[in-house]
Amino acid sequence: MGHLDPRETRPARMRPLAVLPLFLELQGRRAVVAGAGEALSWKAELLAAAGANVRVYTATPCPELAALATAPPDGTVGIVARRWHPADLAGAALAVGALRGEEAVTFAQAARANGVPINIVDRSDLSDFSFGSIVNRSPVVIGISTGGAAPVLGQAIRGKIEGLLHPALAAWATAARLLRARLNARSKMGPARREDWRRFADRALAARQPPAPVELVDLSAPALVRAGSVVLVGAGPGDPELLTLKALRALQSADDILYDRLVGAEILELARREARRILVGKAGHGPSCRQGDINALMIKLARAGRRVVRLKGGDPLIFGRAAEEIAACRGAGIPVEVVPGVTAAVGAAAELVIPLTDRHCSHRLHFVTGHSKDGGVPDHDWRSLADPWATTVLYMGAHRFSAVLQRLLAAGLDPETPAVAVSGATTLQRKHVFCPVRDLQGAITDLEGPEPCLVMIGRTMRILRRDWSDLLRAACTA
Repeated sequence: MGHLDPRETRPARMRPLAVLPLFLELQGRRAVVAGAGEALSWKAELLAAAGANVRVYTATPCPELAALATAPPDGTVGIVARRWHPADLAGAALAVGALRGEEAVTFAQAARANGVPINIVDRSDLSDFSFGSIVNRSPVVIGISTGGAAPVLGQAIRGKIEGLLHPALAAWATAARLLRARLNARSKMGPARREDWRRFADRALAARQPPAPVELVDLSAPALVRAGSVVLVGAGPGDPELLTLKALRALQSADDILYDRLVGAEILELARREARRILVGKAGHGPSCRQGDINALMIKLARAGRRVVRLKGGDPLIFGRAAEEIAACRGAGIPVEVVPGVTAAVGAAAELVIPLTDRHCSHRLHFVTGHSKDGGVPDHDWRSLADPWATTVLYMGAHRFSAVLQRLLAAGLDPETPAVAVSGATTLQRKHVFCPVRDLQGAITDLEGPEPCLVMIGRTMRILRRDWSDLLRAACTA
């Protein structure tokens, strides 16, 4: 087995965008709205909320529009009770038309002739821009677009985000304006300033009420710890949706990410784009970076004041060499923490809807390695693993499974015990085979490929081929 040196990689290129999201400053600028109907009032209110001086040209003003003109959310709303004229568009920041047919076409042409960006309600073919769904925690404003393909989906996404962001976030974002000058004056652009804002962001996102004055004083004080640090982060078995919120925050505050070959590009794309990505290439049965080189690189970067994320597939505490990396950091005096991830066995079992334990037929769960440090057969308590009341999961178990199976059978494992082998668990490349454990060695050959392979043995595996109620009845009479 050869070795690789750590090497820096670049983020993937931006994927094509259906639209370009922009945030337009409208405070004190003139916006033109023309037409009639409910959409007219809503667009006028939206523009006024952004501070625009809105002029509404309509031959049929409605009571709702009149009420808006009396008490706009911000800016001003003026009603001109007549049809619009092309001259009305001169000098406007933007224009919106709630119009139909030829008048919509004429309005769009007049706006473009005056150099004014135009939106025609329900006519994307005539519009330069569109209004998406909005999450308002102003000054934090989140716009959601589906490129006109599925507005209801955009509204559903908005509902999800509304539930995640407490209304108190608005007050914290406003307070950030007060802190900005103090924090920027104290430290230059770089890790120290990012650490200040990371502390603020963590506090703001966790808050359920506006900041108290004492909290702002605390946040504007210098951080006690300016040294670098290392975070061992579990990336889960492959599906980006299984990443924890804490892992996501760690990725988005990292200066350097040392990642294994099995960490997918979709997960790396969730990291802060300015973070350096360094492939340290740990993968089974192929060229890998030496563990000593990885430890040395982590410590070097942390000593330079960097926030280092050591990103590992699955959970870093389960067959992830976390003990060696934690010991190296502590020996060097580097602060180290661990963010757990969904381990491969749990991810695979959940995807296949297999319980790993059950009170009727499996009282114990073993996570064991499929090979020893030198690549041979590990020295396990084989009688314990062969217990019919246990579920055993072999990590990295495919290459040595034939020898492992011989020891399990010699220790008393029933050769009819159901078993499942899974490769690429929770990813689009996922494949699995199910059979009695005696036949699994031959079946594993169908899973050969670059993805890691997991072997699960135990009576609960029967759920893949039998009704669960039948399994419980059989277990109760066993």
